[in-house]
Amino acid sequence: MEARDFAVDWADNGQDGLHLGQTEEYDAIILDLGLPDVPGLDILQRWRSQGIDHPVLILTSRAAWTEKVEGLNAGADDYVSKPFEAEEIAARLHALIRRRSGRADPVLRRRSIELRPAEGVVIADGKVIDLTAQERRILHYMMQRPGRIVSEAEIADHVYDMESARQSNGIQVYVGRLRRKLGRDVIRTYRGMGYRFE
Repeated sequence: MEARDFAVDWADNGQDGLHLGQTEEYDAIILDLGLPDVPGLDILQRWRSQGIDHPVLILTSRAAWTEKVEGLNAGADDYVSKPFEAEEIAARLHALIRRRSGRADPVLRRRSIELRPAEGVVIADGKVIDLTAQERRILHYMMQRPGRIVSEAEIADHVYDMESARQSNGIQVYVGRLRRKLGRDVIRTYRGMGYRFE
């Protein structure tokens, strides 16, 4: 998933997974049902009873239709049985994230900029623009929220995983690079508040 421009946190047991879902804001979660300590279905039911509404994709070796129904009825947004292809999981995650933001079109279009998340392609004024994975993640996050001011902390929470070293001015540096590549007036700074994709 990291190779497909997702910032990824992961837990290898149910207790840690439950805690991460309760304390972090995720665009989507992949949940295995067969976790040690706390079963995945219990985790999902606890999240939902606590009002935690992250989109959840169950990914498991349990393929019986009754188990799929049980998972979906417990609050899962999607269910995939093993074996699977990574491309399918990435496509399903993109679809979950799109639905959560209220969009159906897989391509983000704003002004003269087009972002194709599934392909990792950015086009501005008809030309393909070479962006790093982190620049694409930041652009994607901001393009999903046009006209809304987003703080540096909010952007960082969505584009860095927990293992990444965060520089104090990292988001400022990336926004500067995006302006140089896409145009100075694409992203506006609001001092003390954050940035807005115009």
